[in-house]
This record gives sequence, C-alpha cells and structure tokens, in this order.
Amino acid sequence: MSRVSGTGVVFLALAGLALGAASALAQAKYGPGTSATEIKVGQTIAYSGPASAYSQLGKVETAYFKWLNAKGGINGRKINFISLDDGYSPPKAVENARKLVESDEVALVFNVLGTPLNMAIRPYMNQKKVPQLFIAAGATAFNDPAHFPCTMGWQPNLQLEAGFYTKDLLARKPDAKVAVLYQNDDFGKDLLNGLTMALGDKAKAMIVDAQNFQATDPTIDSQLITLKNSGADTLFLFTYAKQAAQAITKMDDLAWRRRTCRAPISTTASTKRAMPMPRRSSRF
Repeated sequence: MSRVSGTGVVFLALAGLALGAASALAQAKYGPGTSATEIKVGQTIAYSGPASAYSQLGKVETAYFKWLNAKGGINGRKINFISLDDGYSPPKAVENARKLVESDEVALVFNVLGTPLNMAIRPYMNQKKVPQLFIAAGATAFNDPAHFPCTMGWQPNLQLEAGFYTKDLLARKPDAKVAVLYQNDDFGKDLLNGLTMALGDKAKAMIVDAQNFQATDPTIDSQLITLKNSGADTLFLFTYAKQAAQAITKMDDLAWRRRTCRAPISTTASTKRAMPMPRRSSRF
C-alpha cells in the first residue's frame, strides 16, 4: 500500500473543499469559510506555555500554506490560515475555537495540538458542525464517530503506541523493573493503560511505580526522585517535551542510569529545544 505524506493528506483534504466550492460556483453559493477566492482554515495551538516547544508545528504549517498560495493555491483559491495561541490551556482553546467559528467564520479547524485541548473543543465543534480535522492527539476517546462525526484524527492510537514500546521491552529485557512518569490527563493515562494491557499478567510485577504530574507543574523533580528510589531499571516517559527535558536533566543530576523509553512526542528536536542548558554526555 502506498503511503501519503502529512502535507499530501492536508492538500487532498483541502482540495476536496476546493472542489466542493467549485461545484457551488455555478450557483454562486458557498458555505462558511469558502468563496471563489479563498478557503479559511483555523487553528489553535501552543505558541506559549508548557507545550510551546511544539509551536514549530503551527509555524511550519503557516509556511506550507504560504508556499501553497504562492503556487496558486488550490484550484485558484488561496488558503487563509488563521493560527491562534492557546498557551496549552483548554479554556483558551475553547475561546479560540469560538472566535474562529463565530467571528472568523472558518471552514474548518485544523491540527489542534494536545489531547485535553481537543477534548475541550470537541463538543462545541460538533455542535456547530464545523470539521475538527486531523487533530494532533491520539487518545482512544477520539475514535467516536457515532457521537462526534466532525472530529477526525490521523496519528496512531496512544494505547497501540505503548504496546509497540512494550513489545520491544519484553524482547530486550523481559525481567525489567519498570517505572512510569505520565501526564495526568487522557494523553498520559492512555499510554499507561496501553503499557499495562500489553504487559498483561506481568504488569503487576513489572511496573514497580508510576508517578503523574499536571501539564502546568513547574517541575517534576520530586516524581523523579521517587521513581529512582523505587529500584526501577527502566523508565517510561509519557510526557511532552518540557517534562522529558526536565526528566533527562534530573536523571543526570541523580546519576540514575537506566533504560529509558519516551513517547514519540517527546523524542523530537522539541525536547532538545526545551532543555535548559547543555548537559554532560550520558547514554540512555
């Protein structure tokens, strides 16, 4: 089966909107956010706050639409991309979603970052019947088209992701003593549940401790100290970039040498950008 790139998927989705607008051209009728010359696409994302390391997503998408418009847009229609800062705050995301739908009258809201934020705006988006397209969140709760048909994901299910890591762990170290640091929301809990389910009957014996944190907590130092004292030789970080960077820094301070598995969202360059300063070299 051939694979389609993320930008290719975006192009195809927006092309569908453009074709729909083209079919309406004969009647000169357009839905909200579409016209003979443009398609309005909205977004709320963390340009500030605890998840600001992922602001690169909004910046790259802005650059992509700018490039696309310079090449003539889609069937002659330019993409008017309106991307707002929510600071990774669910109430602010809801406020932004309302502005985008009611004031800016966008055709859709695209690639909102974060499980708690997408959960917060999902009821409103579906009530207004405005597509909540390609959300940047993988919680299993989003797989509910019967109740929320306007919400569409695209990334792997978080529980399945955790299962991939667990399969690798069992192949490499079947007697591991596992500690888990997880974000205390649907994102972190889904990953922890996926780990537990994949371990099956071994979960109770292998998971020696699990500590959680709030996304807005300034530090996770106390949780790392507790996890180190658990005697674990393997650490799962079900975190965003900021907390992954803090955990790596604290583990270095504690001279805690153990195998570490990080969720993909905290294994990118975003984690390096979130690091407070260069640290001495360590192997994890």
